[in-house]
Amino acid sequence: MLERLGARYEHPTWAGPRVDTVSELVLTILSQNTADINSFRAFTALRARYATWADVLSAPTDQLEEVLRPGGLAPTKSRRIQAVLAEVHDATNGSWDLSFLGTWPLDEARSWLTELPGIGRKTAAIVLLFGFGRPALPVDTHVHRVALRLGLIPPRTDVERAHDLLEAALRPEEMYPFHVELIRHGRDTCRAPRPICGVCPMTDVCPYFELARRGKAPMAPIPRGDPSGAGPPRYHDELIHGWAPPERRA
Repeated sequence: MLERLGARYEHPTWAGPRVDTVSELVLTILSQNTADINSFRAFTALRARYATWADVLSAPTDQLEEVLRPGGLAPTKSRRIQAVLAEVHDATNGSWDLSFLGTWPLDEARSWLTELPGIGRKTAAIVLLFGFGRPALPVDTHVHRVALRLGLIPPRTDVERAHDLLEAALRPEEMYPFHVELIRHGRDTCRAPRPICGVCPMTDVCPYFELARRGKAPMAPIPRGDPSGAGPPRYHDELIHGWAPPERRA
């Protein structure tokens, strides 16, 4: 499956951290339960208003809430971000240096992250995988849906259990391409609620397609235009948050 999806999505490889680790934490908080374009607006507004993370931490919470309002759920996220920043500040003696997450044993680094307020397994995995290239697999809605349809995890497996099962099935070097390729495939072809099975390279090994072929599950017709069903390649940050960080945009 990785070979077939890699052929379609250009065999993505980790190319180093995209932003500093604290930014990665803040980005993932802003992206929770929010459309990509809205999290982009909130993060750029945050960067424009505050020069440092210390400024964000010390800002009046109601002021920060107003800054983040374009991203949605601002009352919750403003408090969550400040709570996380307070923990990071204390843990690093104000240096904001989280490089230890790249050297600690993986389970310890994951545990430290998930003990932060509002940081779950997926957010921790994003920080570890995208920030340090560590073998942690973020399971978002696309990865979860595609893995279920392909039969990579048992039916009705929840997201938390999916992290354990998929990480156990993959070699460390496969975590990044698997994550990126399943997100691309989930957005371009294996869509919710109806996948475009007619352009999928996996139908001969896909339990969902067998159901769809027999009329027992929905699928969408092949769209006009690009016959492959795959959209143009996008910068790998966009696969998670829908946009590239401001300093990387042309």
